Amino acid sequence: MIPAVARESLARFCDVFCERGVFTVEQSRRVLMAGRAGGMEPKLHADELHASGGAELAGELGARSADHLVCVSDDGIKALAESAVAAVLLPGTTLSLGGRTYAPARKLVDAGVAVALATDCNPGSSMTESLQIVMSLASMVMRLTPAEAMTAATANAAYACGTEGVAGTLEAGKACDLVMWQVGDHRAIPYHYGVNLVSRVVVAGTVVRGPESPRH
Repeated sequence: MIPAVARESLARFCDVFCERGVFTVEQSRRVLMAGRAGGMEPKLHADELHASGGAELAGELGARSADHLVCVSDDGIKALAESAVAAVLLPGTTLSLGGRTYAPARKLVDAGVAVALATDCNPGSSMTESLQIVMSLASMVMRLTPAEAMTAATANAAYACGTEGVAGTLEAGKACDLVMWQVGDHRAIPYHYGVNLVSRVVVAGTVVRGPESPRH
């Protein structure tokens, strides 16, 4: 399937679920190397349920990101830090599945790993589109500061998607996609949870949600 996807240029990334009972480390390496041969950058679902060596493999291959990482080992954290792999944390999944252990966000950041946040929105394990709730979980449960949570949801998330050159920060030359919050302090975004604090959404310089929006 990978050569067919490569021929049609259907994907930028090749992702594999490296976990017990799914793909072993060696199987994952074969899949990702085949993807790389087809011009696709590696990504991994890694160490979600067990310390399975996924983070270490991500570091070895220089993957764009390793996602989940609930059970990442100390060696795995070291491998991520030394290879500039983004750690994409998905606390909504842990919450939805009733888990008690969340990914060690504080430990990852302190080790120098670029931590990103995402909703993992899907009907099987995390049915939420609210990145604001995810940022709240990151601060309240995973012990990121509000500023770290904001960075994880913006600049580091763009890096994890390979779009850091056009998105993730407000800079000249980048896409003018932004969210405006009805708060007096950035710390209120994760603190005041369970309500929608967004006042405006701007896409490509046009207000698409808010008082100036034609749809408002």
